[in-house]
Amino acid sequence: MSISECMELIKNRLNKRKPIVIPNRESYKEAAVLIPIFGKDEKIHVLFTKRSNHVEHHKGQISFPGGGVEETDPSIECTALREAYEEIGLRKEDVKILGRLDDTITFASGYIVHPIVGLIPYPYDFRINKKEVENILIVPLELFLKKGAGKFRAISNDGKIYNSFSYEYNGNIIWGATARIIQNLVEAISGRSSAW
Repeated sequence: MSISECMELIKNRLNKRKPIVIPNRESYKEAAVLIPIFGKDEKIHVLFTKRSNHVEHHKGQISFPGGGVEETDPSIECTALREAYEEIGLRKEDVKILGRLDDTITFASGYIVHPIVGLIPYPYDFRINKKEVENILIVPLELFLKKGAGKFRAISNDGKIYNSFSYEYNGNIIWGATARIIQNLVEAISGRSSAW
């Protein structure tokens, strides 16, 4: 199956399902993230960011480009695209929205996160905002599709210990809401139920 056929399959599977939407409660803030995917070396890859130590929440963690919903954002898709531009210089006209995943909650910072999956061109002239992003991490999607790829582990972060579902790639630990979003992407495109 070609990369374009795989992307079409992902788009179809995302659009055939109804994402779980968490009703906004007063105790939560809202955020949106973009899950950028692209073809490279005949495989689909996922782009992550490693957050800098200058941001307010989730310092140094692996995440997706994203941030808080602002009153001027017409939609959550617009929030995800605006934040991707601010953080890594990805222009909205270069992103093809493929669909939406289930909402998730960040337990440490109290956000409802709305994940949006987008196809992006690659290679790309990313422009990293060093105030928010330390670097970009590119991971083959097939890593997450392997049975048993994720596992629970104790994560020490910001003086606290979290028992979190996680993935590891080249010494980088992908955990918390980001790992749950990736697991949801795997479920959506593979039809497999959650492994955790």
